Amino acid sequence: MGKKVAVLLTDYFEDVEYTDPEKAFKEAGHELTVIEMEKGKTVKGKQGQASVTVDASIDDVKPGDFDALLLPGGFSPDQLRADGRFVQFTKSFMDDKKPVFAICHGPQLLITAKALEGRDATGFTSIRVDMEYAGANFHDKEVVVCGNQLVTSRTPDDIPAFNRESLNLLK
Repeated sequence: MGKKVAVLLTDYFEDVEYTDPEKAFKEAGHELTVIEMEKGKTVKGKQGQASVTVDASIDDVKPGDFDALLLPGGFSPDQLRADGRFVQFTKSFMDDKKPVFAICHGPQLLITAKALEGRDATGFTSIRVDMEYAGANFHDKEVVVCGNQLVTSRTPDDIPAFNRESLNLLK
């Protein structure tokens, strides 16, 4: 049975960190809902290869509507974490022990949500110190799975491992 996966996304996301997991999740029968400030808006990837129409406004969804959360990287997570609604949405998934998949700069939302304390995780090299200050046990590995809940990866090169472990948690 397919799961409902929330995706927090805005302009300048890392294109393949959304499009590759999206393809893998949909092929496995899961449903993705892209959430931003404005439903119907088109957000564009920073490489200019992907544009995505927003399915729902953050004001119209609740964490309880979804089984899991996907946080692609790029500049998107840094922009979204300036808005407390996205931070609280992210924190709810961690507090409720629902699967969270964060790649590259995606963990920035987890840092701001203060949801990494004592967690094994990874992310892009430039946010390593931020993750450590947030209390994460940082591992420089292609994919880190923590507590059968949190899947993190470092870069687009890690997407095959990221998708594999994310799909394992959705089973």
